[in-house]
Amino acid sequence: MHEILQPEGWTKPVGYANGVAARGRMVFVGGQVGWNRFSEFETDDLVGQVRQTLQNVVDVLREAGAGPEHITSMTWYFIDKREYLDNLKGIGQAYREIVGRHYPAMAAVQVVALIEDRAKVEIQATAVVPD
Repeated sequence: MHEILQPEGWTKPVGYANGVAARGRMVFVGGQVGWNRFSEFETDDLVGQVRQTLQNVVDVLREAGAGPEHITSMTWYFIDKREYLDNLKGIGQAYREIVGRHYPAMAAVQVVALIEDRAKVEIQATAVVPD
């Protein structure tokens, strides 16, 4: 079971948690990008890549007997902050469809580039499966 850490008096965050406490088997998901299982990009659309990236995270978790509800932390890397902000509604919808309404501790960072030239987003995740 995870415990959301929300300091008293702080404004409640939207779409993420300030912190999460958990106990159990840790699962680390390396940075995933928006390509399919054959390492092929099917779209250059940011929301489409976010959707595929999140699905890739969930697929890796499944290999460990985990699900999206076990995610405790995510770091999102974007190459274009403005494109990210302009697509928050679509990104949020894709997130809820793939991950659900589970919001772990998160960080979002704009980077100069990602290793895969067509990638617009990369997501790294940590999950904890309860004992």
